[in-house]
Amino acid sequence: MKMETALISVSDKRGLAELAQALTARGVRILSTGGTAALLKREGIAVSSVSQHTGHPEILDGRVKTLHPRIHAGILARLDEPSHQQTLEEHGIPPIGLVVANLYPFVETISRPGVALEEAVEQIDIGGPAMIRAAAKNHGHVTVVVDPDDYPSLIRSLQEGDGEIAPDLRRGLARKAFRHTARYDAAIADYLDAQAEPEGETCDAGSMPGSLTLRLKRRDSLRYGENPHQAAGLYVPQGEARGLAAAGQIQGKQLSFNNYLDLQGAWELCCEFDEPACAIIKHNNPCGAAVGESLAAAYEKALACDPVSAFGSVIALSRSMDAETARLMTKLFVEAVIAPGFDDEALELLAAKKNLRVMQASAPSPQPELDFKRISGGFLVQDRDSRLLGEDLRSVARRPPSDQERNDLIFAWKVCKHVKSNAIVYAREGRTLGIGAGQMSRVDSVRLAAEKAKAADLSLKGAALASDAFFPFRDGVDAAAAAGAAAVIQPGGSVRDSEVIAAADEHSMAMLLTGMRHFRH
Repeated sequence: MKMETALISVSDKRGLAELAQALTARGVRILSTGGTAALLKREGIAVSSVSQHTGHPEILDGRVKTLHPRIHAGILARLDEPSHQQTLEEHGIPPIGLVVANLYPFVETISRPGVALEEAVEQIDIGGPAMIRAAAKNHGHVTVVVDPDDYPSLIRSLQEGDGEIAPDLRRGLARKAFRHTARYDAAIADYLDAQAEPEGETCDAGSMPGSLTLRLKRRDSLRYGENPHQAAGLYVPQGEARGLAAAGQIQGKQLSFNNYLDLQGAWELCCEFDEPACAIIKHNNPCGAAVGESLAAAYEKALACDPVSAFGSVIALSRSMDAETARLMTKLFVEAVIAPGFDDEALELLAAKKNLRVMQASAPSPQPELDFKRISGGFLVQDRDSRLLGEDLRSVARRPPSDQERNDLIFAWKVCKHVKSNAIVYAREGRTLGIGAGQMSRVDSVRLAAEKAKAADLSLKGAALASDAFFPFRDGVDAAAAAGAAAVIQPGGSVRDSEVIAAADEHSMAMLLTGMRHFRH
């Protein structure tokens, strides 16, 4: 089935000239439309317009051009069916053996800030999906290509098959084409849903959409899942990659599922700070975090919190890594490091650790988006926890916090937001001193965090303590005071708040209530 006619109509024009040249070299006639035809003509490639082929001009400002029997009959005809061949001959319709099409840039258009609904609607492609689906349906006789990255495979197959496309390649490209149109339609439906009145039930965090469509494409295969016997991959939504998924890997081994989870935790924590900051993550929990006058100072303070747990950790930096920080970090075994950039000398130092995964993120600010968690048979969906404090930060103990204590409390609160519940963080002067994570009882987290500080030979005298949720009993405050803490920040809201505040007063502790908790499961 050597192709005689190809229809090319694309918005993404990467590699187009090379493909068209390979086709014309094989004597394939090219049909095209609009900007695609103009580009090919500028390249000196012979092109027949779709209007010439159909005998009908483009109408309605180009909304109708390929929606014509001479186009769709040429694509949909089964060449092994005599009646189909007879129909084509009767009407003088040549079969179309190749459709190269990708769609109007709808996703890119709606990604621009302030785009109007009317502009978005004009980027909803009609003829393109119809051609792609027709060609994909008839992939036994027609080849369809939606991704310029597949042009080299197509050209190789043409050369190896003396003008014929291998059946396995046609089938694979057809599957890809249907995924392409499915994601496109889902993007349109989701956008129009977002423009309408919310259909979901109202909850405390706002309104959830009435329906959600996951449009995911595998970007990378991962080294393994949470355990080596589990396969894993990184999937990203259709359109421009963002956040950690858009980070580039400069060096190191293939990333695993756990590496990405820890990188996300470390990066999100660093995003809380405007100043030079370092976050050290182990098993998706901070084992140290700090800010400093320099990255090197922040790193050293963060590492001092729990140097034992930092072995095999993931580290995030809020500034481009310099040589001084790199020199310090190469003394420790680290799984991965992520930062907005790296100095040349820093990269030279890190290169000595060939297995170290070095990741560069575009900007230290996470994008607002929905948060998904899988359960058997469904998904739990929530707004991302992007806020830090409630509207009313109140001092409730008799003794208000000093300016330094207030700064320490806010720092501890920022870190505590990124610790698994029940979460407790001791901090002072822009550094964590002890972290208690994932305990079933809050008072146990208070004690564990104090034990971690003691093991690291860090004094808790005068420290600030942050708790991600309220103290259900006064025992947590009593334990914090016994460890040396002088100030506490917590959401409040317990039926025993008065007892908890009384405990703070008995120990001459300052206490701030945030009115907002930060559970992290």
